[in-house]
Amino acid sequence: MKFFIDHIFLIAIVLISGGALLWPMLSMRGKRATVLEVTQLINRGKTIIVDVRNPEEFATGHLPDAKNIPLAELSKRMTELEKFKTRTIVVVCQKGSRSASAVALLTKAGYTEATSLEGGIDEWNKQGLPLKTLSLAK
Repeated sequence: MKFFIDHIFLIAIVLISGGALLWPMLSMRGKRATVLEVTQLINRGKTIIVDVRNPEEFATGHLPDAKNIPLAELSKRMTELEKFKTRTIVVVCQKGSRSASAVALLTKAGYTEATSLEGGIDEWNKQGLPLKTLSLAK
């Protein structure tokens, strides 16, 4: 009987530990939006697009009306977004990893409606959606 109880206890520890490791990933699901969801948010209005790539990447193609705030500068420039604190902020990068980091920073700062574009600009391009480009004067 003790052998059985020890195994149940061990299994419970493994399940709880595994759940604790998976929880951050599962809870972040609500902080990501698909290309379709982002286009719907944009069409409804009152959505701010923040592109956290560097200026050179941004210039090669970004979502229309996106504001470029590189991830490395986000903490220092967060006051630029203060007036949008109650609006949906869609954060974009190339593939989705930098934008996920940016969403975590924004959420910690009280931006409860911040979400990351799942798959980033790569996924947006794959869906054939328009991008704007800039020419960088040297």
